Amino acid sequence: MEKSRKGFVPVMLMPFQNDGLIDYPALTRLTELYLKAGATGLFANCLSSEMFELSAEERLQSIRHVVDVVGGEVPVVATGTFAGSLPEQADFVKQVYDAGTEAVIVITGLLAAETEPDAVFNERVFELLDRTPGIPLGFYECPEPYKRLLSAEQLHQFVGTGRVIYHKDTCLDINQIRQKLAAVQGASFGLYDAYMGHAVESLKAGAAGLSCIQGNFFPELIVWLCNNYDNAYLTEEVAAVQQFFVKNMHVMHNVYPVVAKYSLKQRGIDISTFTRRKVGTFSSSVRKGVENLCYDYSNLRKDLEWAA
Repeated sequence: MEKSRKGFVPVMLMPFQNDGLIDYPALTRLTELYLKAGATGLFANCLSSEMFELSAEERLQSIRHVVDVVGGEVPVVATGTFAGSLPEQADFVKQVYDAGTEAVIVITGLLAAETEPDAVFNERVFELLDRTPGIPLGFYECPEPYKRLLSAEQLHQFVGTGRVIYHKDTCLDINQIRQKLAAVQGASFGLYDAYMGHAVESLKAGAAGLSCIQGNFFPELIVWLCNNYDNAYLTEEVAAVQQFFVKNMHVMHNVYPVVAKYSLKQRGIDISTFTRRKVGTFSSSVRKGVENLCYDYSNLRKDLEWAA
């Protein structure tokens, strides 16, 4: 992924019709929304896309659709490893790459069991690289089926092959982020942080950008942060934007991704709140929280426009 410009890579939502089928016209609108907001790449077929609730064909078809809509404007990455033997995972990686992606993302929790040591995981990564010659890969420390974090040393080894160009980090620890960035310094590689709690620190430390669920509520605000995190004239505004996300983190995570889809509806985006995932009840109190969030966002945007 492009390293010269700090950027936002959305973990894309998957729009569904109310009957549960993928809503491709809505997926087009959503893709265009991310692009208009200024996203520098897109992460399709991820956890926010409800990838574990999609069939293999739905995964591929939705990836192809996003790639077609993007039309080369920005790179697209997408998950390519799911349950199955390593040869089966390698075969699907090839299919995802053939769908037009720049890199295929490997779920760290699906290459080794939680009880298996790093040595086993490392061995399988190198085997997967051998089975997918020439295909750029990336990692995603996905919370499901369990979160397996990579160490700085592991990342150094994998990036050193020249095949690993992307990493979505979910460690939530700025010190680990700094260690990982130091371990891959100078490589053609981008680390994208998922945690808004230390987003500004991560960008200043050398992260290539942000890839967070908050961007499915207000993508243009994440883009603004990536563009202005080191602007000496906007120090207070940058702090206010990060604090806005930290303060409202519980609202954005509760009954996600339903709340993100409802937030987009509040902003006039034609998208159903239907989800295939069992994420809890979208109660009246949850709904009210999202509505208040949208109101607070409007006020924040006015402040930023005034500062500009």
